Amino acid sequence: MIKITKKDWKLYQEKLPKWQENYMEKLCKEYIELLSSDKQGSEKWWALKERIQNDKKREGVSAELRKSLVPWQLVHLIFDGVITPDDLQCFSSELKDWVITAYHRNTEDSQSEG
Repeated sequence: MIKITKKDWKLYQEKLPKWQENYMEKLCKEYIELLSSDKQGSEKWWALKERIQNDKKREGVSAELRKSLVPWQLVHLIFDGVITPDDLQCFSSELKDWVITAYHRNTEDSQSEG
């Protein structure tokens, strides 16, 4: 596992809340769209309940601020569409390279399974 520098840790602590806020705003818009559909009320309610149950477990909603989790959290944030690899530009090259490599490795693994 890669060692997180003080600079990367501080940067992550600054950026994560903003990323989460943007992601949750996006989710709220998706929920509004779901609730505005022509489906029956009960269908919309159950669909929304399921979405919220799944979404609340995502890093974009509930990532813990723990230094040891940063690399994998960044990978998950990219997987979930919370951030893009471009959002990593201000981090150290070591962390950036590790995250991008892990992301691509896991993307390839998931594609070969499906």
